Amino acid sequence: MDLRALHYFVVVAEELNITRAAERLNMSQPPLSAQIKGLEDELGVQLFIRGKRHLTITEAGLHLYRRARQILELTDQTQQELTTLDGLSGDFRISLVEGRAPFLLARWIAGFHSEFPRVAVHLWNGSGDEAMERLQRGLADLALVAAPYNQEQFDGIVVGREPWVAMISKQHPLSKEEGAFLPLQKLAGHSLYIPSRRSRLDSIRAWFGEIGEEPNIAGDLSSYIDAVALSEQNAGICIYPMTTYNESDLIVKKIITETARQVEYALIWKRNVRQTELQQEFINYVQDCMEEERRGTQRYLLPEREYIPPAGTKYL
Repeated sequence: MDLRALHYFVVVAEELNITRAAERLNMSQPPLSAQIKGLEDELGVQLFIRGKRHLTITEAGLHLYRRARQILELTDQTQQELTTLDGLSGDFRISLVEGRAPFLLARWIAGFHSEFPRVAVHLWNGSGDEAMERLQRGLADLALVAAPYNQEQFDGIVVGREPWVAMISKQHPLSKEEGAFLPLQKLAGHSLYIPSRRSRLDSIRAWFGEIGEEPNIAGDLSSYIDAVALSEQNAGICIYPMTTYNESDLIVKKIITETARQVEYALIWKRNVRQTELQQEFINYVQDCMEEERRGTQRYLLPEREYIPPAGTKYL
């Protein structure tokens, strides 16, 4: 089972059509079909059920597809890591959550690239649980996530914080409330959408419990874009970290108070695993940036509208 055969198999599994897969691979159909048949013979399993116009992947094929993706990603990562042995160059991967994290990361990458132009960074975006899973499985070198994270598995540094807000359609009556703040009590009884991370539901229920209420959870989501879309269409109110970017003219954001909560962002890496020179250099660069920000001499420009929660605000 060689890597080329696995690559061919992955493309066929994604297209479920030999003609389209062959076009994507820039090869003719007969040798591609022969490669897939050879792989089935080698493994002793049927990977596809062949129909007249399309293929159906079998359970064995689906299992191989998941494993093949991991194998190919790790192979590519290993090849790129080896290039770092010849000076500070090469590639490294960061998995991150949506919200404020991409904008924090963009500041560091811009400065880091100016110092080390031969370094390429590959970003993968998803939920916090997914970002940490990729880091644990070795598919990412670093992760930028919202706390909490498992400190027995990962080490990390705090890199930012922001308040929790209510994202409200301008059609909703609560959008007419004066000011930029909204007491938590005002959200009681309204349909709410919350982040899908496993720890959030219990935390948000406990938050509402402090005011003697049970939140009306209409659903959850893992994407900031989904939160914007649901809020725009007045499907419900989304409770989400502030993220002052990507504003929509169809919604308003109100910082939740009485009681307020904030989220903390952390750059993390696997504990007790030796970092490559490139990864450690990036971690050091971020730490330097954070120290400069604390001294008020940061290398990058902070957005004028960025809101930092007051000291003592509880974390969620």
